[in-house]
Amino acid sequence: VNSEHVFVFPNNKNIILAAEQASALIEGKKIHVIPTKNIPQGLAAALAFNPDVSVEENIVNMSSVLDTVCAGQVTYAVRSTQVDGFKLKEGDIIGLNHKNILTKGDNSSIVAAQLIEKMLTPEHTMITLYYGKDVEEEKAKQLKKELQEKYAECEIECYYGGQPLYYYIISLE
Repeated sequence: VNSEHVFVFPNNKNIILAAEQASALIEGKKIHVIPTKNIPQGLAAALAFNPDVSVEENIVNMSSVLDTVCAGQVTYAVRSTQVDGFKLKEGDIIGLNHKNILTKGDNSSIVAAQLIEKMLTPEHTMITLYYGKDVEEEKAKQLKKELQEKYAECEIECYYGGQPLYYYIISLE
């Protein structure tokens, strides 16, 4: 990277320490690890970057947005098990927050809507959906429309993320 300062967003709580250790090995550049724990935090931190302020101010700004982001994911169970009060069979569609399975079903859009309902607080004013490679654009747009009707007080955005494994990655801010 042709820059004196490089910002790294691990986007995974299990990678933060490794990123910090790796940054100490780099010579000739200043590596700044912003401790993002998921993709929505990484995107929010990147959007907080301002090229017109100092590196130190950017570190503060990018780090301060992390607690304003609540992330959820809609994926599928990889094996049959019982967890978080749910009896899952391989292939069940599940909705997770940062710690737990909050909902399950057989339709990714319905599970996403249920997950948002469980995670959304009055402080959240924005819902962003990143739909994965296994979700049809029309289904994602329909979910966005339904969410707009239900949560008129929130701004709702929907983008193709193309991610494998996750039908939806959800950001609440």
